[in-house]
Amino acid sequence: MAGETVITVVGNLTADPELRYTNNGVPVANFTIASTPRTFDRASGEWKDGEALFLRASVWREFAEHVAGSLTKGMRVIAQGRLSQRSYQDREGNQRTAIELEVDEIGPSLRFATAQVTRAASGGGRGGQQFGGGQPRQQVSEEPWATPGSAGADAWSTPGSFGDDTPF
Repeated sequence: MAGETVITVVGNLTADPELRYTNNGVPVANFTIASTPRTFDRASGEWKDGEALFLRASVWREFAEHVAGSLTKGMRVIAQGRLSQRSYQDREGNQRTAIELEVDEIGPSLRFATAQVTRAASGGGRGGQQFGGGQPRQQVSEEPWATPGSAGADAWSTPGSFGDDTPF
């Protein structure tokens, strides 16, 4: 949407994502990303940690189940999403403001780790719907980048199944 504040945050999860369900059965996962800037102090020749930013984040529907099943406390992640601000009244009656990240994309950082990606089965929480438009998700065999005649084959699920021949 126009005018929304989109940011990318790199940091560590402070706890396992907390998966809950709304009264209507819609999954939502909430978690906090801690991002601490580091700067090199030339005078001392050491790296110094800055003040940490703790950013609450949330994901919804099937995406929430994927996050809760894939990410754990301490993992370094890269998250991109939209900042949202909401105001509320605390128990003492004071007016408060919270800034949260509505995550559009998230995954593990591979700077200091490795990861094995497994494609999730389609369907479920979103009712097989894509973002906007309400069109059904395309099957792997219908994807424009799929190899002709590879119906049902998923290159991501069979690592090392490629040849040394140049594909063009």
